[in-house]
Amino acid sequence: MTTSVDDLLEDALLAEYRTLPTVERYRVARRASPAVRLRLAWVERQMAMDRSPGALAAVLTEGREKQAAHLDLIDGVFQRIAAGERLQVMLTMPPRHGKSQRASRWGPLWYLRRNPTHRVMLASYGADLADDHGRWVRDQLREHAPTLGVRLDDASRAANRFDLEQPRGSSVRGGMVTAGVGGSLTGKGFNLGIIDDPFKGSDDANSPAQRERVWNWYQSVFYTRRAPGASIILINTRWHEDDLSGRILATEPENWILIDLPALALSETDPLGRQVGDALWPEQYDAAELARTKRAVGERVWWALYQQQPRPLEGGVWKWPWITEHRISPVAFRGVDLTRVVVALDPAGGDTPGHDESGIVAAGRSSDGHYYVLADRTGKHSAEARGRETCLLALELGADAIVVETNYGGDMARQNVLQAWAELERQGATLGMHMPRVVDVTAKKGKRLRAEPIAQLYETGLVHHTAEFPQLEMQMVTWLPGMDSPDRMDAAVHALTELADPAANAVGTGSYTDRRLAGRR
Repeated sequence: MTTSVDDLLEDALLAEYRTLPTVERYRVARRASPAVRLRLAWVERQMAMDRSPGALAAVLTEGREKQAAHLDLIDGVFQRIAAGERLQVMLTMPPRHGKSQRASRWGPLWYLRRNPTHRVMLASYGADLADDHGRWVRDQLREHAPTLGVRLDDASRAANRFDLEQPRGSSVRGGMVTAGVGGSLTGKGFNLGIIDDPFKGSDDANSPAQRERVWNWYQSVFYTRRAPGASIILINTRWHEDDLSGRILATEPENWILIDLPALALSETDPLGRQVGDALWPEQYDAAELARTKRAVGERVWWALYQQQPRPLEGGVWKWPWITEHRISPVAFRGVDLTRVVVALDPAGGDTPGHDESGIVAAGRSSDGHYYVLADRTGKHSAEARGRETCLLALELGADAIVVETNYGGDMARQNVLQAWAELERQGATLGMHMPRVVDVTAKKGKRLRAEPIAQLYETGLVHHTAEFPQLEMQMVTWLPGMDSPDRMDAAVHALTELADPAANAVGTGSYTDRRLAGRR
């Protein structure tokens, strides 16, 4: 068929139309003839499908596919990869939040439409599940071929391995292959590799042998199938601290972008800018619904699957129940009369934000001999910032002492605190409050000797956390003697030791008249 000059002119005009701003396109459409307006509507539909996997889903489902902020993040990953960036992205989020539908179905479909000569490789814990994803993508290509502008090759249409027709002027075929994690991926490589939930469940992830098999498969099978410039997306819920995500983060974190999306936001650096405690998808699962889920599934499943903070089955010096079973609610805590409050600073091993975190933890003691962890402001602070953050927390809680470890850079840390308080006084921020006593402590004894008496207070139910402190609690239950110094835990131990030492308290407790806490720092 010969293409007419009019057709060429119209194609050129439509191509130019795509480059116009939205307002200008609407102006052109209003002035166009009915026939041209139909062509422009088709172009608008194509442009919408080009934008993102979510936009493609909205067009093909006529708006039925749900969209949310966290799904926008997944769309953004596919957009960057389709634009030519080489990325390795890890997406961790809770179940039933649309991750597989977007990342393993709409994402690959959109990517192949944009890059019909590329290959997508998708793996999941089971071949059947991976094939289901492949079958879904294949069926959409078959059903919506005229709209998508890409077609299946008649000679290769299996659910687990299919090819696309060669685009005009190209000798390369794109397509998709799926397999179970641990299975064979011989043959063609991939431009985009997706691993969706490499472990079937808790039993699978808790098996050291299975974790090793998954790791070996990832290294020797999946990773070796990369084409030049290939990208990888790993998307899962976290079952175990040494699952595939955990192993990768332990070995090559610098090569990966981590987008961590807990069901309830855990930090002020949340990827979506949520406040701590905000739900990930409140339109579907609000805070009340998530609270019911937490009660139903239990602490360990909640923290692993929903909060992406997998917790070990057995702790080290601390045990999970010692923390979780004695946590105090905000309502109950309002009835507690604290006789002392201290803030402890465990300085990082350097004076720049690039070093380890500086532990900053506050704790209090009541007249009946119970102890309360009040706040954790640990962070990667400069020398000046860590002193200021410590003083601000002491001001906020009315602390009577600031405990500073002086082993490594502690003398400088003490000066940071003194200077920060002086600066706050000059700014009028102390509101007349006297500076808390600065208590220098030195870790004379081994860490186990310092930690065990405090762990015993936890075991007997005398220590209560006034909120959930995920990073601090994780350090406590995973720390074993001989491991590197955990900053948050050290700060908490220093604060609680100061409060529990009868010599340091106006209101003492007869429980420790043998002074077994003395000298344990």
